[in-house]
Amino acid sequence: MPSTSAAGAVHITTNNTIFGTQYKGDPVIDTPLVADMSSDIFSRPVDIEKYACIYAGAQKNMGPAGTVLYIYDKEFAGKHGRELPSYLDLAVHASKDSMFNTPPVFAVYTSMLTLRWLQSEGGVAEMQKRNAAKAELLYGEIDRNPLFNGFAQHNSRSVMNVTFTAADDAHTPHFLDACAAAQINGIKGHRSVGGFRASMYNALPLSSVQVLVDVMQEFERTHG
Repeated sequence: MPSTSAAGAVHITTNNTIFGTQYKGDPVIDTPLVADMSSDIFSRPVDIEKYACIYAGAQKNMGPAGTVLYIYDKEFAGKHGRELPSYLDLAVHASKDSMFNTPPVFAVYTSMLTLRWLQSEGGVAEMQKRNAAKAELLYGEIDRNPLFNGFAQHNSRSVMNVTFTAADDAHTPHFLDACAAAQINGIKGHRSVGGFRASMYNALPLSSVQVLVDVMQEFERTHG
């Protein structure tokens, strides 16, 4: 990244669920770095020392909606330079042991269970291996199959959200029907991109990705 010394902080979103793009490492800059990791938290190891603040909604890889994880430098938390609403001030939440407001107990409890599961499965390093295997399988089929085109550039492809389109737009509704027949739900792409989007968060097994690949190969056989 270019020099950002004039800025108070730089904010990034490490994974873009709409376009299917993802940072492949931790950026190194000379300004406090703030990151929204809602859609790829715990999917890969992260050097938290490179960030002034990391936050992530739980609803992708950690638990149900309603809980947000914050990891932050205590010195950074109070350096906002202006008056903030109390609920947006990290220093206020820290001073109240994260209970400035009544916590969503069930969402927190469920997140705890999810994190215990993650740890029992081998932790973040194991999740990274599994996610890489899922992404390799699906991107490999997208690149091989002439009926489909990947959307994101190769060096920015997300392992959490795989976006792709039909080479022939006329095939789009038919492929969606084929997916529905195979009980693949939620595969339709965001309206900003179109096509298809396969979200492959930590809980999704490799076998589910194989089902999608099988549908793509059968679609090639019947429509190619």
